[in-house]
Amino acid sequence: MQQLYSFIYGFNWHPYLKLGSTILLTLSLVGVVFTILLENRNPVKAIAYILLLVFVPVLGLIIYYYLGRDFRKKRRFTLKGSKDEVLFESYMHSQRAELQRMQFELRQEQGKKQELSAMLLNTKQSILTKNNEIKVLVNGEEKFPEVFTALRAAKHHIHIEYYIITDDEVGRELQDILLEKLQQGVIVRLIYDDMGSNHIGKIPKILKEHGAEVYVFSPVLINFYVNANYRNHRKIIVVDGTTGFVGGINLDDRYLNNGKHQLFWRDTHLKIVGDAVNMLQLQFLMSYRYVSKKVFSFEYPYFQRSVMRDTCFTDIVASAPDSDWPMSMNTIVMAINLAQRRIRITNPYFIPTDQILSALQLAALAGKQVELILPYKGDSFIVQHAALSYMKPLLEAGVKVYFYTRGFIHAKTMVIDDNLSWVSSVNLDNRSFYLNCEIGALIYDEAVAAKLNRVFDEDLLYASPVQETRWNRRNTMKRFLDSTCRLLAPLL
Repeated sequence: MQQLYSFIYGFNWHPYLKLGSTILLTLSLVGVVFTILLENRNPVKAIAYILLLVFVPVLGLIIYYYLGRDFRKKRRFTLKGSKDEVLFESYMHSQRAELQRMQFELRQEQGKKQELSAMLLNTKQSILTKNNEIKVLVNGEEKFPEVFTALRAAKHHIHIEYYIITDDEVGRELQDILLEKLQQGVIVRLIYDDMGSNHIGKIPKILKEHGAEVYVFSPVLINFYVNANYRNHRKIIVVDGTTGFVGGINLDDRYLNNGKHQLFWRDTHLKIVGDAVNMLQLQFLMSYRYVSKKVFSFEYPYFQRSVMRDTCFTDIVASAPDSDWPMSMNTIVMAINLAQRRIRITNPYFIPTDQILSALQLAALAGKQVELILPYKGDSFIVQHAALSYMKPLLEAGVKVYFYTRGFIHAKTMVIDDNLSWVSSVNLDNRSFYLNCEIGALIYDEAVAAKLNRVFDEDLLYASPVQETRWNRRNTMKRFLDSTCRLLAPLL
């Protein structure tokens, strides 16, 4: 035994350990590169990961493990996608009698923009609705009073699916209202994203104890970017199947601008009353079935026909990791291509795909007015500088870019001409298009477009235009930093 100890402690293991670790790392790198190639990813994204693995192998393996693996082909997402399609087809079949008539009416009213709705219907992504009343809500100051009033009026059920719910002033008021409604016999179902709602506190536990159904979407193992992909970034509220809310504002008092936080938050949300709520309800049902393995039926009062006759045509567009197509991106690209006169976009995270970048450039080159409002200072160093690298090609094509300086602009909106609007949870980046669960409302209506145009004009009062000549004179180090961060754009 003593000879064995002498051998173990006396032998020079260092070169063998070094050789073994080098072989293990090399095999890991080769295996990961082989896997990336087999997945047939976007070539730009694949090359970005491979270069990262080659030049910084250990860091590259860590980043790929946490952010790069494609779980969409795993069993859980494959099954979710197939079941969602069955659910959607079942709902679509129940509405088939009216679909052709509404598409014809939209064509008469909106012309070629009806092709956008037809694309969504043909790909089984949305069913056009007509009888809707839509209210644009600017910032938390307008959203939260509307939401809390609707929740307090609930008689049968409350469905909430959110990326961020915070245990703060807004979260606790939400909790108190839900507890009151539970005591009155109202059904409460809540789905929250585990990564986004990392400061939700004891709200889920308290609600569960009082009878609410509470589910966490894709639990995070540790407080790090483990499971950072495939998050539920949606913001959906449905009350009694008649009133719905969707947009970009999370359940967090940062959006209230009540003086508690130094940074001013600018965001946009929608209140919907009418048939489009059925589509929000359907998307909630799909998420609910996924996290709970349970369903509720396509029956009253979950699904209802609106008694109003406001002709506000609306599509609800959802996308997820299991989607056959990047439907949010396709919707935005097609809307830009259908513009006749003007395109106005507000978004906090601008790392566009080639399709979106080309669509914006071509629209501007064709003489259309293309305006883009972005944050002057973002909340992510790499994302902000990557976004800046896209300014030069946009400015050269004639796109007007403005940096919002009042605070942080978090709104995700688009207005096409004067009759098509988009309000969503969707950022203009790969993560929103391919990795996250997202949702938005596409509204074919002049009144809603006019309201969003007024909001856009008000935001311009706090925005600085980017001048092409001055932008091109930026010093070399800043341009180098932007370009370096852009190399990571396919991974963001």
